[in-house]
Amino acid sequence: QVQLVESGGGLVQAGGSLRLSCVYSGGIPNGHTMDWYRQAPGKQRELVAGFTGNDNADYADSVKGRFTISRDYAKNTLYLQMNSLKLEDTAVYYCHMNIKSSYSRDYWGQGTQVTVSS
Repeated sequence: QVQLVESGGGLVQAGGSLRLSCVYSGGIPNGHTMDWYRQAPGKQRELVAGFTGNDNADYADSVKGRFTISRDYAKNTLYLQMNSLKLEDTAVYYCHMNIKSSYSRDYWGQGTQVTVSS
Protein backbone atom coordinates (compact mmCIF):
# COMPACT_ATOMS: atom_id res chain seq x y z
CA GLN A 1 0.00 0.00 0.00
CA VAL A 2 2.64 2.51 1.01
CA GLN A 3 4.75 3.67 -1.89
CA LEU A 4 7.68 6.03 -2.00
CA VAL A 5 8.69 7.45 -5.36
CA GLU A 6 11.91 9.40 -5.60
CA SER A 7 13.18 11.85 -8.16
CA GLY A 8 15.82 14.51 -8.53
CA GLY A 9 19.02 12.53 -8.64
CA GLY A 10 21.59 13.01 -11.32
CA LEU A 11 25.04 14.22 -12.18
CA VAL A 12 26.26 17.46 -10.66
CA GLN A 13 29.59 19.19 -10.32
CA ALA A 14 31.23 19.62 -6.95
CA GLY A 15 29.91 22.72 -5.27
CA GLY A 16 26.59 22.43 -7.02
CA SER A 17 23.15 21.64 -5.71
CA LEU A 18 20.40 19.12 -6.16
CA ARG A 19 17.00 18.69 -4.61
CA LEU A 20 15.66 15.21 -4.12
CA SER A 21 11.94 14.61 -3.86
CA CYS A 22 10.06 11.69 -2.41
CA VAL A 23 6.35 11.47 -3.08
CA TYR A 24 4.60 9.12 -0.73
CA SER A 25 1.18 7.55 -0.98
CA GLY A 26 -0.94 4.87 0.59
CA GLY A 27 -2.44 4.33 3.99
CA ILE A 28 0.00 6.20 6.17
CA PRO A 29 -0.93 6.58 9.82
CA ASN A 30 0.10 9.31 12.15
CA GLY A 31 3.19 8.82 14.24
CA HIS A 32 5.52 7.76 11.43
CA THR A 33 9.00 9.00 10.69
CA MET A 34 10.68 9.80 7.41
CA ASP A 35 14.35 9.88 6.54
CA TRP A 36 16.89 10.06 3.78
CA TYR A 37 19.60 7.43 3.62
CA ARG A 38 22.45 6.95 1.22
CA GLN A 39 24.76 4.15 0.25
CA ALA A 40 28.05 4.64 -1.52
CA PRO A 41 29.81 1.78 -3.32
CA GLY A 42 31.46 -0.56 -0.85
CA LYS A 43 29.93 1.18 2.13
CA GLN A 44 27.04 0.56 4.46
CA ARG A 45 23.83 2.46 4.10
CA GLU A 46 23.88 5.49 6.35
CA LEU A 47 21.33 7.93 7.66
CA VAL A 48 21.73 11.34 6.08
CA ALA A 49 18.81 13.31 7.45
CA GLY A 50 15.52 12.52 9.06
CA PHE A 51 12.41 13.68 10.81
CA THR A 52 11.17 12.24 14.04
CA GLY A 53 7.49 11.74 14.65
CA ASN A 54 7.41 15.28 15.96
CA ASP A 55 9.00 16.67 12.78
CA ASN A 56 12.31 17.42 14.46
CA ALA A 57 15.16 17.24 11.97
CA ASP A 58 18.47 15.50 12.51
CA TYR A 59 21.47 15.43 10.20
CA ALA A 60 24.59 13.40 9.82
CA ASP A 61 27.67 15.38 10.75
CA SER A 62 29.02 14.99 7.24
CA VAL A 63 26.11 16.91 5.72
CA LYS A 64 25.21 19.32 8.48
CA GLY A 65 25.07 22.86 7.21
CA ARG A 66 24.87 21.72 3.59
CA PHE A 67 21.74 19.58 3.41
CA THR A 68 18.23 20.48 4.47
CA ILE A 69 15.36 18.09 4.91
CA SER A 70 11.85 19.43 4.52
CA ARG A 71 8.34 18.19 4.02
CA ASP A 72 5.26 19.44 2.24
CA TYR A 73 2.28 17.75 3.82
CA ALA A 74 -0.15 19.15 1.27
CA LYS A 75 1.82 17.57 -1.56
CA ASN A 76 2.75 14.39 0.31
CA THR A 77 6.36 15.04 -0.50
CA LEU A 78 9.62 14.80 1.38
CA TYR A 79 12.57 16.81 0.13
CA LEU A 80 16.29 16.82 0.57
CA GLN A 81 17.98 20.01 -0.54
CA MET A 82 21.66 19.33 -1.10
CA ASN A 83 24.00 22.27 -1.44
CA SER A 84 27.77 22.55 -1.71
CA LEU A 85 27.97 18.98 -2.93
CA LYS A 86 31.22 17.11 -2.51
CA LEU A 87 32.66 14.09 -4.27
CA GLU A 88 32.05 12.02 -1.15
CA ASP A 89 28.34 12.73 -1.43
CA THR A 90 28.21 10.40 -4.41
CA ALA A 91 25.83 7.60 -3.49
CA VAL A 92 22.45 6.10 -4.08
CA TYR A 93 19.98 8.05 -2.00
CA TYR A 94 16.95 6.37 -0.52
CA CYS A 95 13.75 7.74 0.89
CA HIS A 96 12.64 5.83 3.96
CA MET A 97 9.52 5.69 6.08
CA ASN A 98 9.07 3.87 9.34
CA ILE A 99 5.60 3.13 10.65
CA LYS A 100 5.41 2.02 14.22
CA SER A 101 2.17 0.47 15.38
CA SER A 102 1.91 -2.99 16.90
CA TYR A 103 5.12 -3.73 15.01
CA SER A 104 7.62 -1.70 13.07
CA ARG A 105 7.24 -1.43 9.31
CA ASP A 106 9.81 0.03 6.98
CA TYR A 107 9.27 1.29 3.47
CA TRP A 108 11.91 2.34 1.01
CA GLY A 109 12.03 4.20 -2.22
CA GLN A 110 13.74 2.68 -5.21
CA GLY A 111 16.84 4.79 -4.73
CA THR A 112 18.13 7.59 -6.89
CA GLN A 113 21.73 7.97 -7.98
CA VAL A 114 23.56 11.14 -7.10
CA THR A 115 26.94 11.51 -8.74
CA VAL A 116 29.18 14.44 -7.92
CA SER A 117 31.98 15.12 -10.35
CA SER A 118 35.14 17.14 -9.92
